[in-house]
Amino acid sequence: MFEQYQKARIQFVQTVAELAATSKRTNIEPLRDAGVMALLRPLLLDVVPTVQHTAALALGRLAVHNDALAEAIVKADILPQLVHSLVKQNIYYKEAAAFVFRAVARHSPELAQNVVDSGALDSLVACLEEFNPAVKQEAAWALGCIARHNEELSMAVVDAGAVPLLLLCLQEPEIALKSIAASAISDISKHSPELAQTVVDAGAIGHLCPLVMSPNVMLKKQVFSALSQISKHTVDLAERVVEAEIFPAVLTCLKDSDKCVQKNVATLVREIAKHSPELAQLIVNAGGVAAMVDFVRETTGNVRLPGIMMLGYVAAHSEMLAMAVIVSRGVVELSRALDEEQEEHIRAATAWSLGQLGRHSPEHAKAVAEVNVLPKLLHCYLSTSSSEDMQLKAKKALKNLLQKCVHLPALEPLLHDAPPNILKHVVAQFSKVLPHDAKARRVFVTTGGLKKVQEIKTEPGSALQEFINTINNCFPEEIVRFYSPGYSETLLERVEQYNPMTAQ
Repeated sequence: MFEQYQKARIQFVQTVAELAATSKRTNIEPLRDAGVMALLRPLLLDVVPTVQHTAALALGRLAVHNDALAEAIVKADILPQLVHSLVKQNIYYKEAAAFVFRAVARHSPELAQNVVDSGALDSLVACLEEFNPAVKQEAAWALGCIARHNEELSMAVVDAGAVPLLLLCLQEPEIALKSIAASAISDISKHSPELAQTVVDAGAIGHLCPLVMSPNVMLKKQVFSALSQISKHTVDLAERVVEAEIFPAVLTCLKDSDKCVQKNVATLVREIAKHSPELAQLIVNAGGVAAMVDFVRETTGNVRLPGIMMLGYVAAHSEMLAMAVIVSRGVVELSRALDEEQEEHIRAATAWSLGQLGRHSPEHAKAVAEVNVLPKLLHCYLSTSSSEDMQLKAKKALKNLLQKCVHLPALEPLLHDAPPNILKHVVAQFSKVLPHDAKARRVFVTTGGLKKVQEIKTEPGSALQEFINTINNCFPEEIVRFYSPGYSETLLERVEQYNPMTAQ
């Protein structure tokens, strides 16, 4: 009878674990409704180790599915029980227990806080010192799931002493362990400069940077993510990453076969370039702008986004850096992205970058305007289907470009389509150029520009009226009258009133 009892318990926990492993909710909900949590809990203290760790495994598999099941584990007071028994159990139990902590913590900050409140952090950190790599891997993963939610939880992980042990995991031979440790470091670093500095002070950059050229896709993805999260906070942290001499080698990873690796590399370059002209210049000198323009041409969607933003950040720093982007055909690729992309946030970022490229000088603005960007930005601004952010960034980009652009052929279409708040900037630019350019004045008349200006309704004494007066003063009075609204009717009236006999 005792053997049957032993066999029945083992069979029960194994069956629950197998049912919980499936992604089908047809199994999960009946298990929950049957009160399986309460049935599994006493088995965590079973005298048979196989029953213990399989029960923990089943609980973890249930908790992974949704936050309701994770909350049920918390309410059943299972977490403190796992913590209490963790130090005395074998590696299989420790791995399964760490899996439960991860499965619960991943869902929300509140559930992650429950894991912390149960006292699990010290046990998870202790698991990082285990010899078995599977235990260390699961513990590192759980710590990352706790840290990712917010700064407070991340600081709790740091205070528990996890960072030095996570860095030791980066030196282990197992690729999966390295990847998960790098992911946990990324999750810790992302919340604040202080947390990132703590990670850097522990030696993270020296351990991460040698891994950037790893042949393993998963490892590279997590390493680039961690370096990005470190770099994004301050100039000093970004410089620390650059000092590890990752350029120009990392730029080759922009052509990696894995889209996620590509995106994370582009994000890293963006986070470094945004901080200062000096860092942006370093990237330019390493061939980073040309590589990023190729990246923007060859990618689409959210993978493309950090590349688009990086070009804008570089261009924002100075005239010279903006010209480096222009010379590398960055304007052409950004204009193409504005046409191709469907997601509003990507198009808004593209509009912003184009505005940064053209805002420095007439030469910069002309380079942007010549690829027909102005009408595209105007359409984005005026379209009722555009998001508020898209409209705002398109409007700002238009103003940046119009305040510098003196390339009249690019400005003229906007005379006919722009609303008053944009039109005043367009007319202002014509008023600057026409007094000094006879050829431009002739073209302005023959293309209908002068006629359109006379049709603009303005408030007397407004800035727009002043700009129009300046333009009108560039032409003979009879020409201005000829193109003014109602002049043809005036001529017809004069024809009717004209008496040839009197004239003789």
